[in-house]
Amino acid sequence: MKSVGEQLLRDPEIQPTEEVISNALKDANKPYLKFVSELANHDIQIHWRYYTDGKAWLAKGVVHRRGARGGQKETTVLWLSIWDGFFKVTLFIPEKVRTDALNLPLDIEINQMITDSKQMGKLKFFPLIFDVSSEERFEDIYLLADFIKSIK
Repeated sequence: MKSVGEQLLRDPEIQPTEEVISNALKDANKPYLKFVSELANHDIQIHWRYYTDGKAWLAKGVVHRRGARGGQKETTVLWLSIWDGFFKVTLFIPEKVRTDALNLPLDIEINQMITDSKQMGKLKFFPLIFDVSSEERFEDIYLLADFIKSIK
């Protein structure tokens, strides 16, 4: 699932506009636009920000909901980065629901990714990284995103 490539959008002065993203993604721009558009149907909003620690622009996919006391709560569902000719979507599966994620109706290759994923240091999350240049894995990514949204 991982491609070799160069991460783009590294200049803090150049905002990730549609034109900048289109030039970076080339043929993968059409799937990117469809992917981001469909995220709205899953109540996931994309927020771009330049991260100085990684020296790149990253998009955080978040869902907003009301907390138990009525306040706004923001949950990060996925991360998105732009690479030369493709984009990466990263989802983090919490350890406590890893077995539940394996029970989702996912492609066998995705289940193997979940099984093989290594814990991130002391954090109790397992990263799933999708290199996307076509619509092939969209349904699996949306299913995982909706699963992460449902975790309380």
